[in-house]
Amino acid sequence: MDASGLPLLDRRIADCGACPRLVSWREEVARVKRAAFADWTYWGRPVPGFGPADARLLIVGLAPAAHGGNRTGRMFTGDRSGDVLYEALYDVGLASQPTAVHADDGLELHGVRVTSPVHCAPPANKPTPEERNTCRPWLVQELRLLRPTLRAVVVLGGFGWQAALPAFAEAGWPVPRPRPAFSHGARFHLDGLDLFGCFHVSQRNTFTGRLTPAMLRDVLRTAGRAAGLPTRGGQGAAASPGG
Repeated sequence: MDASGLPLLDRRIADCGACPRLVSWREEVARVKRAAFADWTYWGRPVPGFGPADARLLIVGLAPAAHGGNRTGRMFTGDRSGDVLYEALYDVGLASQPTAVHADDGLELHGVRVTSPVHCAPPANKPTPEERNTCRPWLVQELRLLRPTLRAVVVLGGFGWQAALPAFAEAGWPVPRPRPAFSHGARFHLDGLDLFGCFHVSQRNTFTGRLTPAMLRDVLRTAGRAAGLPTRGGQGAAASPGG
């Protein structure tokens, strides 16, 4: 890998135009905007990962939201899913503040990096398998750069899980076959790395109670401790696996 590491990778990701459907959609959203954000200049590009280059814990989502990351240029920033995630990270001691409003709001993550297997906002929040596979080399490179310090990963949702496991294999981790199935609270060991499953922080899950604040904090706290990061609150036991 290039000595410039993650900063160079992030710049290259932000300039990617490999998927015509996603390029068209993200740019249309940035041009038309949502009425509530009419005075914003949307990012409208692929959104790179966010967090320190020596992160010990990685959180893998799905893809940027059309009026969240696609607007602000930072993962999980500016939408309800991000509000839920960063408030939880703050509560367990892994973020400097509980809110994520824009890319220059002062938010810092403590030993944690946030990324996704697809870096462009997709229509209806549903990237195609082809788009997922096209974007995979970026995640593989990110994992290789993080490998010297990375000790734990939390994958949010089944799509992220399906996308992440092949990337881990390509990055050099021995992923068993058949591949482990996703479930909330799942925990697997991959050659010095603890892999955790967690329901996605989508409004569909958080509004219906499928993912409660306690469940999310429990997984983040357990993963943080597995990564050797100081956390606060709770006993660190992962939530029981669910459907």
